[in-house]
Amino acid sequence: MPKSRIRKKADFTPPPAKQATNIKLTSSSWVAPVMLALFLIGLVWIVVFYVTDGTLPIKSLGNLNIVVGFGFIAAGFGVSTQWK
Repeated sequence: MPKSRIRKKADFTPPPAKQATNIKLTSSSWVAPVMLALFLIGLVWIVVFYVTDGTLPIKSLGNLNIVVGFGFIAAGFGVSTQWK
């Protein structure tokens, strides 16, 4: 019975090196002030609502003033995703 041929494995060749790319890690100058301003506006909105027993900032909204305050805070978190 004839012997089967032995397959020769190809030599390992490493993949070509990737070129390093420069990544811009600077954020715009407006991001931090806007983020902090939105956080503070939301916090002040909620505190004023509680301190004035619901007569301020907008009396007709009633308890929805809390939602507005947290909306400002959530917008601050949304802006914070742009900060690098």
